[in-house]
Amino acid sequence: MTGSPHILVVDDDAEIRSLLARYLGGQGFRVTTAQDRRDCMARVADARPDLIVLDVMLPDGTGLEICRSLQDQRPRVPVILLTALKEDVDRIVGLEIGADDYLGKPFNPRELTARIRAVLRRSSPEDAAPAEPARSYCFAGLQAMPDQRRVVAGGMDIDLTGAEFDLLMVFLERPGRVLSRDLLLDLTQGRDRDPLDRSIDVLMSRLRRKLSSDAGPMIFKTVRNGGYQLAVPVQAEKTEP
Repeated sequence: MTGSPHILVVDDDAEIRSLLARYLGGQGFRVTTAQDRRDCMARVADARPDLIVLDVMLPDGTGLEICRSLQDQRPRVPVILLTALKEDVDRIVGLEIGADDYLGKPFNPRELTARIRAVLRRSSPEDAAPAEPARSYCFAGLQAMPDQRRVVAGGMDIDLTGAEFDLLMVFLERPGRVLSRDLLLDLTQGRDRDPLDRSIDVLMSRLRRKLSSDAGPMIFKTVRNGGYQLAVPVQAEKTEP
């Protein structure tokens, strides 16, 4: 990513669009706005944003439908969902179909900005010089390459979202440790866990589904009243320059 990150704000509320355009612009982002699904898809095609801030409820569809339609797009555009619904079902569905984060309305623009920066960091590893030589991690017949943000099985890439890859790396860097949901949320998203926050459970379910095979070992173990544990050996290796 070069220059100022380009953020697309999609919301049918003109006041929210204006507020976020001014605030995010003041934080150094380039901002484009859209008022509905049709407008959003046109902006995605024309402006190629680096991240989309996407309202769940739109007059001509839902943010979930947009999120689903963006799943197969390459390069994939990160999405932060905005939802005014008190129930967490739409948030969970959003994470399941590939959203990178969510934020409930009403929200503090400063928190949204922090979430945007965190997701962009996860999505743009090339911007950060590695602090040490890049390493690869081999586990359960898979290979994870942090510098390329890739996971490979049998020569084929496994498609992980930024949030899924970050969560996997937390386990690979701490093999054998039981990690609580609170710790996982703090390490991956930098925020405290709300008692009703199920985002870690959703991400774990997705990782299990994408990384496991019928003939392979159980990669992750659920520890009652403890959290989750990587249940397979990990071999860390220096990658070739």
